[in-house]
Amino acid sequence: MKDANRPVSSRRELFKDAGRIAAASALAGVAVPSVHAAGSDLIQLALVGCGGRGTGAANNALSTKSGPIKLVAMADIFEEKLWRSYKNLAEDKDLQGKIDVPIDRQFIGFDGYKKAIDSLKKGDVVIFTTPPAFRWVHFTYAIEKGVNVFMEKPVTVDGPTSKRMLGLAEAASKKNLKVGVGLMSRHNRAMQELAKRVHNGDLGEIILQRGYRMHGPDGYFHSLPTPQGMRELYYQISRFHSFLWASGGNYSDFYIHGIDHLCWMKNAWPVKAEAVGGRHYRKSPEGLTYIDQNLDVYSVEYTYADGTKFIYDGRCMDGCEGRYASFLHGSKGSAIVSKAGDVGQPSSIYKTQSMKRPDLVWESKVAPEERDPYLNEWNDLIDAIRKDQPYNEAKRGVEASLVTSMGRMAAHTGQEITFDDMLNCKHEFAPGVDKLSADSPAPLQADKDGKYPIPNPGITTTQEY
Repeated sequence: MKDANRPVSSRRELFKDAGRIAAASALAGVAVPSVHAAGSDLIQLALVGCGGRGTGAANNALSTKSGPIKLVAMADIFEEKLWRSYKNLAEDKDLQGKIDVPIDRQFIGFDGYKKAIDSLKKGDVVIFTTPPAFRWVHFTYAIEKGVNVFMEKPVTVDGPTSKRMLGLAEAASKKNLKVGVGLMSRHNRAMQELAKRVHNGDLGEIILQRGYRMHGPDGYFHSLPTPQGMRELYYQISRFHSFLWASGGNYSDFYIHGIDHLCWMKNAWPVKAEAVGGRHYRKSPEGLTYIDQNLDVYSVEYTYADGTKFIYDGRCMDGCEGRYASFLHGSKGSAIVSKAGDVGQPSSIYKTQSMKRPDLVWESKVAPEERDPYLNEWNDLIDAIRKDQPYNEAKRGVEASLVTSMGRMAAHTGQEITFDDMLNCKHEFAPGVDKLSADSPAPLQADKDGKYPIPNPGITTTQEY
């Protein structure tokens, strides 16, 4: 591919009423005709946010087989990150002929998303894989331009942006835009079959749900004081797991998958959450103090409207037993939803609560070509675009994000937090995120000792976390 070996240094120097109000404000005066790729028409892609998840999403999109598809634009605020992503995609032998991103369609800066979307035609697809703080900003512009969207999870981190995104979700549907959200568990064929069986009563009444994600420090934990010469805003975005304004922290980013797919099995969203959590080891191997805003352990008890309990435990600590799985307990038996990870296969049902092999009554069997839920979600989205079928996962993505934030807020404040509390909480972590530029101060400022606010349950109020 042209420019494939050019070195980095050579590159160019949310519920209906509230939702309707938010959408009307964000999209006042916009009238975009519905135009979509059909049949064998070429679908063009733009990637906004070129980290590992964005590169993976672009790869999955380009691996669909239903018709011609091509990546034509990329955007990020970090030049090196964009170039690394481009190089990885351009050098992938399975993607030859599908990468057409010359240097004049590689956009660096906070307005790069607009330029990338402007490179598309109506009915093409933009991929949003930046930190979620920017999701509503980018989604607004995509809707204005009549472009289909795939956005990574979570899609919101607080109440005001959730209301805003609910309005935008409705606006996208009115324009017949297709919207995918990266909650790939919903596209796990094993889980889809399990959900059908659970909803048909194979487990009887659900009496308890359990989810776990426990492993060593990952992502956020390596945030140390801002490197000399690096702007604070850029540092916080580069370490977005550490900062609640950018990502909702590790709780929102890590645990949303398990929370989402267990709520799917129940076919409901919890109405309230109570939680405990704590911070423990704050030193790096070099003796430096970590500065993130996360807790190291979380244990959240969600409650559904019918009183059913859902327990989610998370831990990011070295030397502890790892566990990454999800389970159901019903009046007729039990089930393993995910054996390992967010989408670990197979899913299975047991006639007792033991979850042991002799009691197995059903186990999923999925064809090899449908075992990758990351690819499945793209096949489903692109098929909907080509066939012009209704397809919008944005509302569900907002609700899953809101329920996840509800658990985080319960742990960070030490208070019971209801779904309505979370939705109507007036605190917005980064109200000016749509106006950020290279020279802007970071939404969060450190104190005189270089430390950032941390959760103080019982002291921190619900307006702050």
